[in-house]
Amino acid sequence: MNFLKVSSIVLVSASMAMAGIPTAPQSTADTLGAHLGYGRGCVMCHAPHSGAGGNGIATKDTASGNVALWGQDLSPLYGQALSFGGGSYAVTLPANMAAVTIQDGTSIILLCLSCHDGNLAKVTMMHGQTVESLPVVGGNAPTLLGSDGTTAGNYSNDHPVGSKAVFACGGQYNWDCTLPTTGNMNATGMSGPNSSIFVANYGFAVSLSTSSGINNTVTCTSCHNQHSETIYSGKMGGVQGFYQTMFFLKGYYNPTAGGNSTAQFCRQCHGGNANESLGQTGVPTT
Repeated sequence: MNFLKVSSIVLVSASMAMAGIPTAPQSTADTLGAHLGYGRGCVMCHAPHSGAGGNGIATKDTASGNVALWGQDLSPLYGQALSFGGGSYAVTLPANMAAVTIQDGTSIILLCLSCHDGNLAKVTMMHGQTVESLPVVGGNAPTLLGSDGTTAGNYSNDHPVGSKAVFACGGQYNWDCTLPTTGNMNATGMSGPNSSIFVANYGFAVSLSTSSGINNTVTCTSCHNQHSETIYSGKMGGVQGFYQTMFFLKGYYNPTAGGNSTAQFCRQCHGGNANESLGQTGVPTT
């Protein structure tokens, strides 16, 4: 990084601080955080050679690693039918590696579950709980979605994902937004009287996906950036910068600040009960 670029970052951070905009604190911790895998780093998920076998994982899948150099064993999850969000959001995972593409939300669920399932796909080097402690209340949250319940697996108490978990505009519980005619929803579509104020106050950092051919769906990486645990880099409240976050979440998320950033994060999709939808347009995020 050259001096001019460093100077510009410092100036941007200073101007953001003067305007009362939250910025991510400087830290000596790697942004990968828990996904460093106790020092293993990128190869925890991506094996440069030989797929899962390159990570010392036995698999009968001869196509292991053919997509994104994925270094975990996907074979226990192929073709599995799982039900999220109270059991109403069914997801059928790809049947084999040939059906996997990193552009598809259903494939992303498969890749994430290869580490975060804990039921069908057993994992190593994971303790099954967050490295970060839960703010305010303390303790840790579980990180293995399928191992908290019956031996058959329990996904009903996990957030809806997949082709049935579709972001919508209008109605009592959604934003007054406009879905794009092609592609997936972004900040541009948040153009209604209430949603546009929300974007000005907070932003729109989530990334909706195309899952099994259905646009504007929620997948794991809609809310999480797997490559940055504590810092979100993007535009919040109209200002490009580096923002404090937790749990790999996309957007400003800081429960210890005493503001409403945690609620604002969820309201990116759940706009019906947001401040702006109830006539409260001046509630600060910080």
